[in-house]
This record gives sequence, structure tokens and C-alpha cells, in this order.
Amino acid sequence: MKFPTGYQRTKYACYYTYLAAASVFSLPPILLMTFRQMYDISYTLLGTLVLINFFTQMAVDLIFTFFAKHFNIKATIKAMPLLTSAGLLLYALIPHLFPQYAYLGLVVGTVLFSLAAGLSEVFLSPMVAAIPSDNPKRDMSILHSLFAYGMVSVVVISTLFLEFCGEENWVYLTLFWAVLPIGSFLLFCISPLPEIQLAPPSREGGSRSKWLGLLLCVGCIFLGSSAENTMISWVSGYMEGALQLPKVWSDLCGLALFGVLLGFGRTLYAKLGRNIYRTMLGGMVGAVVCYLVVGFSGNVFLSAAGCVLTGLCTAMLWPGSLILLEEKIPNPGVAAYALMAAGGDLGGSVAPQLMGVVVDTVAAAPWAAQLGAVLSLSPEQVGMKVGMLVAVGFPLLGVVLLLVLGRYFAKRSQKEADPAGNPA
Repeated sequence: MKFPTGYQRTKYACYYTYLAAASVFSLPPILLMTFRQMYDISYTLLGTLVLINFFTQMAVDLIFTFFAKHFNIKATIKAMPLLTSAGLLLYALIPHLFPQYAYLGLVVGTVLFSLAAGLSEVFLSPMVAAIPSDNPKRDMSILHSLFAYGMVSVVVISTLFLEFCGEENWVYLTLFWAVLPIGSFLLFCISPLPEIQLAPPSREGGSRSKWLGLLLCVGCIFLGSSAENTMISWVSGYMEGALQLPKVWSDLCGLALFGVLLGFGRTLYAKLGRNIYRTMLGGMVGAVVCYLVVGFSGNVFLSAAGCVLTGLCTAMLWPGSLILLEEKIPNPGVAAYALMAAGGDLGGSVAPQLMGVVVDTVAAAPWAAQLGAVLSLSPEQVGMKVGMLVAVGFPLLGVVLLLVLGRYFAKRSQKEADPAGNPA
């Protein structure tokens, strides 16, 4: 096999970077309870790490939405993997070498690799879109499918390592994941980087409709991310808490299998997909069904199947929103992708947090104990099921928004084809 050349090598560099970046998203949740036990860090402070991750990525997204022209884009892209490695190194070494400053090390590491994660969301998609290709939709789908497969790899390898090598050796696992992004840096250094448009659509004249179209796409990625990440964040906890499965199996048969189906759905679209709008609409409807099954079913296997099948249904909701953006707003620019990333990150944080609030609130309510007694469930199990039923609102709103978006772009296309509005 020949070593890829030119923009083909650049495309592969983007693919590898997204694959390697999965550790930033998947490793911290696996290690949170380890930190609790080893360093006596409170649940509140552990939750704060999640918020730091979210707000750092959001800050990056918003900065590049409005100030992208002030940055050296190519230098930023090359530095991105080094930030990932540096963040994971500090995340591992400061708590290991200076246990009294363990939380400070986790915070500093989280900020650094969250910066890199935000930059990845901002730059990788528009860079792949800017590379000449005979099938850009396939390339975008492959890019995001590799993130899903990376997530599966991180979950499986990390879970098995901690199970057989002991949680006290977590630092060596983290150092292993810290090495992988260095390959991305080397690939970007020897690959040509395409020119990427920086500015968003103009607000003047007819481009106002493009801004409305962009906002509709941002709404789609927010709701799609909400539907996807609520289950990603809760699938292991739900299987362990509500379905009473052991933790190792909840991780492997829950989160890992969810990731497999997430990646499979994106790979399938890359090979066979043609109509992203219908694919997303079907995915939103499928997610509604899955959440309803999980919330209402009393059968363990049926509930578990609903959890993991959500991965297949939500597979194209995030990348599909980006494909829609490219289809409806040609050359949208880095700022538009950054705004899309901000919408996705917001959904990926707000929705799982809402689920947690619902679970805690319902579990503490007197009626949950009464209902649980009837259904042979604990109040916490009732809370989790109610949380899943509340979460169904995100894909349900997604169905509505997609129908609105479809009508809007159909009318806009008709108007652009016949500006005078003459009857056929």
C-alpha cells in the first residue's frame, strides 16, 4: 500500500486526529470514580470537571465564531494535537507525583485537552469539507464514524485495563492515550492544509436568509446532540442502576455497544447514504421510539436494546447537521462551523444535566416510592425511567424542527429559482 500523498494525506490526518481525540471525551467519565476513591474528591468537584470541560469547549467555539480572522489557522491546527497530549500528560502526572495537588492537576489537564477538543470540532469538519472530493458527504460521515469507533476503543481498552491491572494504575493508561495525538501533529506537519473560509455568511441583503438557515441547522445539531449525548452519558449508569447489571458489563454492553452502533450508522451512510434530510428525520423518529421503550418497558433485555439502538438512530444527527449546512449554505466558513460546534456542545451538556436533575428530583418525591412499590422498582429506578421519558422531548422537538427546516429550504429554493414568484 502506497503512503498517501497531498490532500489525501491531509484527509487521513483529520481522520486519525478525530480517532485519537476520542480519549478526551471517553476517558474522564471512566476515571471519575477512581479519582473519588484515590484522592477523596467530592462529587461536586468531580461534576465541576465536567462543567470545566464543557465551558472550555464552548469558549473555543464562540471565540472562533466571532474572531477566527485573528488567528493563524494553520499553526492552530498543527498545535491542536499537542494540546491534547499536554493536557492528558498533566492530567496523569500531577495527581500521581503530587497527590496533594491532585485536583489542581485534573483541572489544568482538563482545560488543556478541552481546548484541543473544541479546536477539533471547529476545524476538522471544515477542513475535510474543503478538500477536493468526489463524495464530500461520505468523507464527512467517515470522519465522524471514526470518532465513534475511537470512543468504543477507549471504553473497551480502558475498562479492561482497569479491571485486570487495577484502578491504582490509571496513570499508565492515561499516558498511553496521551502519546497517540503526537501522530496527528506529525501528520499535519507533512501534509498540505487547504485554505478554509473564515467569515460567516454576510448579514446583508439576501444573505439574511442564509443566517436563518444557519440558525435552523444550529437548532438541529443542538437537538441531535441532546438525543445522542443524553444516552451516551447515562447508558452505563442506567444499565447499572435501573437494570441492575454489573459495572463492567454496563460499560461494555452499554456504552461500548452504543458506540459500535453509532459508528456503524455513520459508516453505513458513508457507503450507501443519499438523502441526509430523510436519514436525519428517520433517526429522530427512531430515537423517540427508543427512549419511549427504555422509559416504559419493564423487560431488562428490551430496555437494554432500546438504550444501545439509540446509538444507531442518532448516528447521523450531529454529522448530518453539518452535511445539511454544506448543502444549504455553500462555503459557510469556520465561523459557521464554530457556531454549529457550540450548538452541539450545548446540547451535549444541557441534556444530560437535565436528565440528572429529573432523576434526583423524582427519586426524592414520595410518589416515586409509591409507584416503585407497585412496579417493584426503587425510587431511583423510577427516577431514571422518568428521566428517559423526559429526554424523549429532544428527538421529538428534532422531528418538528426538521419538518420546519425542510419546508423553509424548499420555499427558499423555489424563490431563488423564480425570484419574481411567477406561476409555473
